[in-house]
Amino acid sequence: MAGRVEGKVALVTGGASGIGRGCAEKLAAEGATVVVTDMQDDKGAETVVAIAKSGGHAEYLHHDATDEAAWESVIAQLKARHGRLDILVNNAGIAIPGSVIEMSLADWRKQTAINLDGVFLGTKHSIPLMRLSGDGGSIINMSSVAGLKGSAILAGYCATKGGVRLFTKAVAMECANAKDGIRVNSVHPGIIETPIWLSILNPGATGTNAPPDLDAMSNMAVPLGVKGYPEDIANGVLWLASDESRYVTGAELVIDGGLSVR
Repeated sequence: MAGRVEGKVALVTGGASGIGRGCAEKLAAEGATVVVTDMQDDKGAETVVAIAKSGGHAEYLHHDATDEAAWESVIAQLKARHGRLDILVNNAGIAIPGSVIEMSLADWRKQTAINLDGVFLGTKHSIPLMRLSGDGGSIINMSSVAGLKGSAILAGYCATKGGVRLFTKAVAMECANAKDGIRVNSVHPGIIETPIWLSILNPGATGTNAPPDLDAMSNMAVPLGVKGYPEDIANGVLWLASDESRYVTGAELVIDGGLSVR
């Protein structure tokens, strides 16, 4: 099945690499015009070039997801260029591991600003543009299995991702009450091969450090025995973005090979 989001306009934050890039590429391949935003300008440009080479339509905007003025600018540019917004993927995020008694307040606030404030700001400023078209929309907030269960070294990260989970449900009810046709759901990835694992398992790592062995970790911890890839998450995001999920809101889509139920 092709063209599942044909004619829709999508915004993907943190779209320069990892899961964000996978989502941007998947949505573009299925017919959406994708606006990729990130702080990694070179990688963001590479993502847009890759999408174009595959026949898709995309553009890149430098964007600090923690800055409200930056959100206002991005949404204004979207409105001016495309006149609408149908899909928002609030994906930008970081992971700062460590014991809760050792984590600095500065790191706690930095992680919260990106992982939780960014989702709030994106949702706040995107809903009015989605409502303008009268066609509804789909907001997809990237949480984690860490938003469902605790981890001894990720207290701060778990707090932000758990916050995303319940924020999503509350906004889903708000939009449902408004009868605006906007659906709001969260996605909860497990062990996915992305750069974020370098910061989780090798905090402070340099280029000389060996990458984490996600295969061995998955074999031990994941019931299916294997790690996931960005495309696995992108497939779920595509479904939530498409009209196939028209009756789904306030839900949490867990894509983790069974990790969260072991």
